[in-house]
Amino acid sequence: MLAKCRIRGTRRFMNTPDLIALALFLVLWMGYSWITDRAKLFDRVSLTRAMSSQRAMWIRNAMHRDLRMIDTQIMAGLQNGTAFFASTSLLALGSCFALLGATEQVFAIFNDLPYFFHGSRAGFETKVGGLAIIFGYAFFKFGWSYRLFNYCTILLGAMPMSGDIHKDPAGADLAADKVIRMNILAAKHFNKGLRAIFLSIGYLGWFVSPFLFIATTIGIIIVLVRRQFYSEARLAVLETVD
Repeated sequence: MLAKCRIRGTRRFMNTPDLIALALFLVLWMGYSWITDRAKLFDRVSLTRAMSSQRAMWIRNAMHRDLRMIDTQIMAGLQNGTAFFASTSLLALGSCFALLGATEQVFAIFNDLPYFFHGSRAGFETKVGGLAIIFGYAFFKFGWSYRLFNYCTILLGAMPMSGDIHKDPAGADLAADKVIRMNILAAKHFNKGLRAIFLSIGYLGWFVSPFLFIATTIGIIIVLVRRQFYSEARLAVLETVD
């Protein structure tokens, strides 16, 4: 009898609309990441890939500067931004655990709201757990990105001075390529963490209903696609690249 009750409770929460909404969320997340990082959208290069070219140009220009205080300041700014989002993700993750500890109070409030929240306590806790996984993923991405930017700073300091480039041009190019690859890799992990933060906003719709979850997820993806492939920021960068 207990097993049947559990099965019924599970079906009540993970019904067909919930499964469809969750699957769509994951598919859109992975598809958007793939298109942005590796593919094109209707022959349009993403803003992220265009900025990778700008990063390479920046490091190549830094090779010809003896005084690289400007470059170290840029690197410090990138690290500070990454550290900020890492701290924010950690705070959000802690808030999820605090919310799990106050499930009774939150669930009672939601049940008093008309047509707002209908579901089981196990369903609510599962949704909060999923939100915690998203923030945990974002924290690890930001943390690793911060570490890679730190390595990038070291590699930048290891590049030969401008007056020594002619002594070993091949070695200087190799040193610059190391900095470029490390910088782009750090930015890649930072962007993945940022996507998780953005998509967590769409995930919040699941606390209301799976249909709102689908709508908010599609809405967030549309906004992100527009910014990556149809924004004025992309146009400004590509004008420089072209």
